[in-house]
Amino acid sequence: MSTPSHAEIDALIERALAEDVGAGDVTTLATIPDDQFAEATFLAKEDGVLAGLAVAERVFATLSPKLALSWTLTDGDTVTAGTRFGTVEGSARDILVGERLALNLMQRMSGIATATRRMVDAAGPGTKILDTRKTAPGLRLFDKWAVRLGGGTNHRVGLYDMFLIKDNHIAATGGIRAAIEAARAYRTEHAPELQIEIETRTLDEVDEVLAVGGVDRVLLDNMVHVGDDGSIDTTMLQEAVSRLAGRFETEASGNVTLTTVPAIAATGVDFISSGALTHSVRALDISLKIALR
Repeated sequence: MSTPSHAEIDALIERALAEDVGAGDVTTLATIPDDQFAEATFLAKEDGVLAGLAVAERVFATLSPKLALSWTLTDGDTVTAGTRFGTVEGSARDILVGERLALNLMQRMSGIATATRRMVDAAGPGTKILDTRKTAPGLRLFDKWAVRLGGGTNHRVGLYDMFLIKDNHIAATGGIRAAIEAARAYRTEHAPELQIEIETRTLDEVDEVLAVGGVDRVLLDNMVHVGDDGSIDTTMLQEAVSRLAGRFETEASGNVTLTTVPAIAATGVDFISSGALTHSVRALDISLKIALR
């Protein structure tokens, strides 16, 4: 996935500003003179990984090309609590109108980038951390951008850029063989460039995929079990990886946390996917403090 274009970013920003500002920011219009200028400072209030600075620039540029932004850090940089890492100068009205949208996007993206970096570090080298489609509707390009800034790797963007045969597809098609053969036939006719991935939940299903072949990646779902005492059992996942023996790429999902990731990666899987990176994101605490001048 490439970085969103200015056109894609601006289209989202325009929708978000229409939602937030509507006919006008009545509080700012009432209290701030039209000719009042200000400088506002971005402040990180906790440690993390910054993401969304380029998006904040587009927010303020949409409101006024006369607003001037400067940064001491860039997207993907680590930041510590108490660090002032950027300023925006110009019309106080325009700064106040754009403040919340810029912060909302930066905080969400930075939260995703921070969670991703921690999981990438926990997995160690050799295993790639993937996102999923469990993103905020309308924000997927930004959510996946933030994953990359945190050091992760993007899975498919949507339903159109990879075949992912899941349990419901298998059930509705009539079995693993039928589902794989249908996907391969469709790919040959319509989308020869796309990869085929299939979900498995048992070792018997892994064996059936091995017997059928014709896929690029095998998703090994919920093959890691966490005991009530916190113990992590990767026996089933390890056996699945061993049986596949490098014939197809392997991806583990289910019970993926910072605690379990090292053990999952140690099984030798190629990828570990985590929906929690985007669907359960905790925003990084960032503020914007304004001073008149």
